Amino acid sequence: MPTPLTERAIVLRDEDDVAIAKKDLPAGIVLTDGAAEIAVRQDVKPGHKVARHAVRRGEPVRRYGQVIGFATQDIAIGDHVHSHNLDIGELSADRYEVGVDVTPVAYYPPDQMRYFDGYKREDGRVGTRNYVAIISGVNCSASVSQFVKDKFRDVTRDFPNVDGVIAITHKSGCGTKLFGEDHLALQRVLAGYAKHPNVAAYIVIGLGCEVNQAVVMIDRQKMSVPGHPERKPFLVNIQEAGGIRKTVERAAAEVAKLLPIANEARRTKQPVSEITLATNCGGSDGNSGITANPALGWAVDELVRYGGTGVLAETPEIYGAEHLLIRRAINEGVAKKLIDRYKWWEWYCRGIEAMDNNPAPGNKAGGITTVFEKSLGGVTKGGTTPMMDVFQYGEPISTRGFVFMDTPGHDPVSITGLVAGGCNLICFTTGRGSVFGCKPVPSIKLATNSLMYRHMQEDMDVNCGVILEGTPLPVVGRQIFEEIVAVASGKRSKSELSGVGEEEFAPWIIGPVM
Repeated sequence: MPTPLTERAIVLRDEDDVAIAKKDLPAGIVLTDGAAEIAVRQDVKPGHKVARHAVRRGEPVRRYGQVIGFATQDIAIGDHVHSHNLDIGELSADRYEVGVDVTPVAYYPPDQMRYFDGYKREDGRVGTRNYVAIISGVNCSASVSQFVKDKFRDVTRDFPNVDGVIAITHKSGCGTKLFGEDHLALQRVLAGYAKHPNVAAYIVIGLGCEVNQAVVMIDRQKMSVPGHPERKPFLVNIQEAGGIRKTVERAAAEVAKLLPIANEARRTKQPVSEITLATNCGGSDGNSGITANPALGWAVDELVRYGGTGVLAETPEIYGAEHLLIRRAINEGVAKKLIDRYKWWEWYCRGIEAMDNNPAPGNKAGGITTVFEKSLGGVTKGGTTPMMDVFQYGEPISTRGFVFMDTPGHDPVSITGLVAGGCNLICFTTGRGSVFGCKPVPSIKLATNSLMYRHMQEDMDVNCGVILEGTPLPVVGRQIFEEIVAVASGKRSKSELSGVGEEEFAPWIIGPVM
């Protein structure tokens, strides 16, 4: 007897050529799709696509009501649709329509404002955590920075209001053009972490002879002692101090002075409008665009309605769906910023890499075939409100509402830029099971399917897979929003409980290393 399609698969739009399997579809099973029947011709795994309509070679294939690629061979009803019969092609050049989907935001009135417990800083921003940071200006001072941090592993015992001492180390800072794009991006990122509202105090450690001279970075980026804009932060260079041991002693003595000051910080009642939420996806699967991503988009819309900020990123993973963001741009200037970034990426990848190479093996194993398909699912993390601005990598996020930051798709590099921009909370969707964490900003993990959630429950915060089992998407979106408020108030995310997040600091190395 035929089985209703809706019991075994999901159709996102009536015009879609494919349905997405919720459960295994064995070859030979017959599904009823309205008045039509689909005889499944090959085994189709959960998250993968089965054809609802016949598609001739060269014709577009639609999911989300949008083109996800073009048939590379004739596709029959019931066929498994994937890399063997689907690839990208040229999209319409006239698909950019600026602002046509802009609708006014239905803001909540002031008397309905939600609140969380956060750390109000002297500059007016609000932190969700309270760290002391050791900023390494160059890779050559990375080990020394770690040696200093290691002296404060049990810091919370004596300073219970401090979340920890972290070393911000990286692989760059030299072998690059002075004040070139790489150098300036690194300075933005390091300064963004130093001045982050989740960092109560910091010191800087350099080597002495590097391109990224710490004293120059401090001046150019206007880095100062938190709460004292007229005072420069503590800086020690290994070569000037007389070597490793002397540098560690001097730096550790300074950190010891900062800890009592940081410990004076207290959480107070703050409006959720002070939350700047980074959104990211990693290890996506075919369910990502059905469950976790749109549920997160619902939560982003809710945050924006309270006056907060939601940030979408990962430019290569929006490739093929950028027209949907341009339709939400508030004006031509914002749209041009995004279009210019895509032109830059096409120049950046010329002759070396193709933009359509983004889906990783894990993405494809989970059912995602093309970058267009991945992008159309990824863009739903950004909700539905107007796109208010577009920012460069690591640039301070100065506009409220829904905004975009230009970052690579590689998760640690992307989130490093978002945190440098001022995001004080992260929501990270995953279908295959990413265990990403971040310090100094907590990362909330959103699982796209129940099987992975149960298998990796120690690492996942919210199970969005229940949407496939009948739970309404807004219910899960509300759960995500409440988790955002709770974690912002101090609840430990799963990645924090696991202790991960310090090694994931990864500034974007844009150009050649000389």
